[in-house]
Amino acid sequence: MQTVRGATRRLRVFIARTAGGHDGDEHPLLLALPAGADWLRAYRQMNQAQALARALDAARSEAIKHNGRVNVCKSADLRECTRAGGWEAGWVMFPDGDDDGLVGESPIVDTEPRSASDITIRGNLPVADYVSYTAMGMARTRSGALQMGTFTVCAKGQKALHVVLAESGRVRIDRGSTRCA
Repeated sequence: MQTVRGATRRLRVFIARTAGGHDGDEHPLLLALPAGADWLRAYRQMNQAQALARALDAARSEAIKHNGRVNVCKSADLRECTRAGGWEAGWVMFPDGDDDGLVGESPIVDTEPRSASDITIRGNLPVADYVSYTAMGMARTRSGALQMGTFTVCAKGQKALHVVLAESGRVRIDRGSTRCA
């Protein structure tokens, strides 16, 4: 908190010196900072929700196009799947010809690096660690069970966004009603 106050004070002094008669508290730029920070969080949150939805859509398309299973899994190192942490660590997309759920020797088709530090992405149980598409474009677990679920994308102070994986394997983004902590 001290760092933020110090930075705000330095910004006010800078603005007061360069604003030509404006007090730092009256300058429009300074008044816009809290709203600007809030807008930036909302933008980053929507950007991450859209990136996840695009990755899932692309994996579905790849599975259909290549007539084989394609997985998207969370990955901190962008090389192997992990069960630890959330999807904000990043993810990888890869064909899973041997149906073991591991990247192994499979070529990685696409990756998404770690999201901004103020974003969290959590999947409910069916999609907590991975999403796997069959050659028919249906999301199924490796055991063959139907896979559908919801990813909750949060940014502090924003309403949650839900990336919903439907029974058909298609994805949509819904705005939640609860605020993120």
